[in-house]
Amino acid sequence: MAKVLIPHICLLMVLSRAESCFMPSSQYVVVADFIPVGNKVTMVEASGCDTGSVLLYAKDPSFTVRSDGTVVAMRGVYVPPGGRTFTVLARDSSAQESEMEVHLVHRAQRQKTEQGVLKRTKRRWSPPPITILENDEGPYPKQLERIVSDSEVRHKVYYIVTGHGVNQDPSGLFSLDRDSGMLTVYRPIDREIYPSFKITAKVYDTKTHQETDQPLDIHIEIDDVNDNAPQFVSQMKYNVLEQASMAVVGQVSATDKDKPGTLHSKIRYSLLTGTNLFAIHPETGVITTTTNSLDRETLNLHNVVVEIRDLDGSINGLFTTGTAQITVDDINDNPPTFPRPSFDASVSENVKEKLILEIPVEDRDLINTANWRSKFVITKGNENGNFRIDSDPKTNKGLLYVIKPLDYEKTKYIPLEVMAQNEAELSGTTQQWQTARVNVSVVDVDEGPEFTAPTVRFLVKENTPNGTKIGTYTAQDPETKSSSGIKYYKVSDPAGWVTVDRNTGELRVANTIDRESAFALNGTYNVIMRAVDTTSKTGTGTVIIQVEDINDNVPEVPSNNLVLCDTGDGLGSVVVVAEDKDQPPFSYPFTFSLPQDNDGKWSVTRLNDTAAVLKPIKALPVGRYNVDIDIKDLQGYGKTQTVTVRICQCKNGACSAAARSTRLSSLGYLALLLPLLALLLLCLLLIFFCVTKRDKVDLDDGGDSGGILLKSNTEGIGEEVNPSLIAVPSMVQTDKGMGMQNSGWQGLKSTSTLGGHSMLENGIYRSGMDTQEFYTTHYDNQYSAQLNAGQLVGSSMGMDSRYFAQDSSLHHTWQTNGRVLGQRLQYLQAQEDGCYADDIAHSYAFEGKGSAAGSVGCCSNLGDKENLDFLNTLGPKFKTLADVCTKR
Repeated sequence: MAKVLIPHICLLMVLSRAESCFMPSSQYVVVADFIPVGNKVTMVEASGCDTGSVLLYAKDPSFTVRSDGTVVAMRGVYVPPGGRTFTVLARDSSAQESEMEVHLVHRAQRQKTEQGVLKRTKRRWSPPPITILENDEGPYPKQLERIVSDSEVRHKVYYIVTGHGVNQDPSGLFSLDRDSGMLTVYRPIDREIYPSFKITAKVYDTKTHQETDQPLDIHIEIDDVNDNAPQFVSQMKYNVLEQASMAVVGQVSATDKDKPGTLHSKIRYSLLTGTNLFAIHPETGVITTTTNSLDRETLNLHNVVVEIRDLDGSINGLFTTGTAQITVDDINDNPPTFPRPSFDASVSENVKEKLILEIPVEDRDLINTANWRSKFVITKGNENGNFRIDSDPKTNKGLLYVIKPLDYEKTKYIPLEVMAQNEAELSGTTQQWQTARVNVSVVDVDEGPEFTAPTVRFLVKENTPNGTKIGTYTAQDPETKSSSGIKYYKVSDPAGWVTVDRNTGELRVANTIDRESAFALNGTYNVIMRAVDTTSKTGTGTVIIQVEDINDNVPEVPSNNLVLCDTGDGLGSVVVVAEDKDQPPFSYPFTFSLPQDNDGKWSVTRLNDTAAVLKPIKALPVGRYNVDIDIKDLQGYGKTQTVTVRICQCKNGACSAAARSTRLSSLGYLALLLPLLALLLLCLLLIFFCVTKRDKVDLDDGGDSGGILLKSNTEGIGEEVNPSLIAVPSMVQTDKGMGMQNSGWQGLKSTSTLGGHSMLENGIYRSGMDTQEFYTTHYDNQYSAQLNAGQLVGSSMGMDSRYFAQDSSLHHTWQTNGRVLGQRLQYLQAQEDGCYADDIAHSYAFEGKGSAAGSVGCCSNLGDKENLDFLNTLGPKFKTLADVCTKR
């Protein structure tokens, strides 16, 4: 299909035409069977018309005529074999019209006309896009195009079509004749809903039902018809300042559902009303003002009718109208005005903070805005600051106040000038702020007496004798200027220094006046006076007494406890600072000196006006010293001051702490005992290791143990041990209790102890506590009975640890060990030599000469090696146990 169309124009002048504006009566254009959207069809011209206002348009909505005369297809146009004709009209501003018929001639017909013979064009399996005019009125069904495959030459075929509009939504819209390949449409189509369709055609052999050609995609374009009028997108509400010239008001937004990019959707904007004040751009829809005569105070809202028309504003285009609401915003082009040029007001004298006048104003600007709200200024007459003017935010009135009392006797009439302004500056006007005159009359009031001055000042020396006259403070009637009949009283006299004569107002000293008193602030003392006339009206005034200083105070040292740090040579120094309550010249600079009868150990040197340096002449020992210093003021008035100087060893600029008590508290004693307790436990551990430490001895296994381990915690004597090897002390009853007697162990001596018990020379344990009582106290009755029965077979702390009493497991419990250690600790604390279990050699009980067990003392290691041959006779079971426990 040809995409570019070259128009061939034949002009025949026929039909009616105006004498001055005419077009050719017809025009023939050779085209293809399909004209795509936007393609140029031909060019038309009109002669004799007003070229500035001529309007060219086509009656067929499938075409449009541009301003240069170009005819363009608005949608895809199918040109049937018989051709197609449409009319183009030309009209100028004088309403003269001319018509021309444009004949679209199919290319095949052109060939027949030129050659005289119609040649057959070979069918192709590639038809051009098919175009359907939207909402076409029919009749239906309507044949569109025959689909023919080249395979028809070789095969007898049939056609099948599928896709949207056929068997997919919207189904049933198209069909393809199975045998002829004719494509048919069955109802009108709305382009705005379905702008195009794509269906697929396939061709099959009628016998084999095999495809004889490739599938063909058929594109069906729905040609747009200008069936939708443009619509406004949003509400048209705009604002513009009054008096604005050539200002942008706002932009009208519109849209058209017809095909974009075509004349059907090209909108032109125009105003139907309000053209004397506003204009709108025909293409962008921007509304602007055309004059500066907008006045909000005259009309604050303008309703302007806007028309939007498609086809670029063509007369046959569809259109919609709407109303644009344009609100005129306020500017401050109207100053506030007074309803009259002057106002009158009156106020009583001696009145303050009182409203005396409300001044109304008028303002045409928008209410409750900065252009309307007024502010007032007193431009004249308020030089003394007696008045203030405010604005009432609700009524916009000016409120005139008197803020300082007026005196009728001084001023009876005050003229004021008040100016009314706005919060916003004036704009868009040549007017100025207006003023008004306010006449204020002062009304006379019968007033109380007034003192000759609000305050009076008298100079009085301190310590002035009582009864001395200070001065006179009187009042008079403001109208009569007379003091007759006025009485005087004190309102305030904090220290009671003054008396007042009620009739004359004379003031005298009542008590000693002291400049250094807390009642005299910076040497001034205030007395408030009251005057009362015969009508009981009163007036007040203030007497200021300026107290003159005298030299009634001597210099003194505020702190006489000074610290002198010993520097090693004993020649440090301290600074002595003095103070005087008097003021110069009755105070500093001070003089510092030592009395004539000083001890010659110290010297004093002036440092500045109020301080001196005191230092020893020779090295002095640590201690406290009282030093007398004569201190006098500038007038030579002073006395001897005693300063205490403490000489001491210093740390960080201060004396070291005093000797502390060496007496320890109970916690201190406990802290001292803790290391001793730790050392004691360490010694006990060393003793335990010494007792249990033995050289490794290889035991000969007799081989008859049978691989059986013996229980190691038996309470009795093992059957495999020869009892003759161990001499067991017997239990004997002594005059001091139960004890163990060494039978057969001659010459045994020991000082070993257990729980406070001592092993005596005869082999019996003795102590201050009966043995039976000890075991009865610390163990239950069962074990006590065993002890009485002579079942104790071993010893502890000084005897071989291999032998224990029957059921000795109780003896190894932590509780028992704790009690034993507690008894041991008590013994150690009772020792007077203070050894406290020092690491020294101690003597232990000897188990007998030739004992197989040998000594169990830790110090026994210092001697010869013990004879352990007896271990070889303990039996095969013990040897088996030894082999298991011994590391090879």
